[in-house]
Amino acid sequence: FSYGEFARQNPFANNILIATTKTAAADLLAQTVISQTPITDVDWQRSLLFCLFGATYLGGFQYLYQVNIFKKLFDVDKFTSQPWADKIKDGPGLQALAAQTALDLGVLTLIYLPTFYIFKAGVFSGSLDPSVWVDTGISSYQNNFAKDEFDLVRVWLPADLVCFSVPLYLRLPVRHIVSFVWTAYLSFARGGH
Repeated sequence: FSYGEFARQNPFANNILIATTKTAAADLLAQTVISQTPITDVDWQRSLLFCLFGATYLGGFQYLYQVNIFKKLFDVDKFTSQPWADKIKDGPGLQALAAQTALDLGVLTLIYLPTFYIFKAGVFSGSLDPSVWVDTGISSYQNNFAKDEFDLVRVWLPADLVCFSVPLYLRLPVRHIVSFVWTAYLSFARGGH
């Protein structure tokens, strides 16, 4: 078995695997290290939330839009394959970089955060009714919007500028590094019941 070969031949499945593992590990770190919860008292329901969210949103959806859709909307290969010295002189490439960053911040604000809170409501609400999940999730999103948006822009604006500048095959691996820290923060700040 060659992981490199698997990753090259199955980039979508590889991203789901990385995102699920990373998101679960970030939550476990937040619970046991940041919150200092003994391993015997870990909230496994909360861990399930982060596994499901990691696989679905960070693994599946994020790959589809940041790789497949962005490749159709922007000439990502030309810009990302250039040396840094050439990138800073590439006006159209820098415009595409700014557009990708703005689009991603919009997706994070309008899709990512509400989706996270809906997933959270689905795991913690005790209800099997998806309308309860949506209502509860959207309410939490609205209540936390100002702080979440400030933190989101503070982290993802500079991270996106880097992520959307590196070669395409490194885009999501670089993003997962930043996302690990972001997810640990989100777990610590918003992951509990």
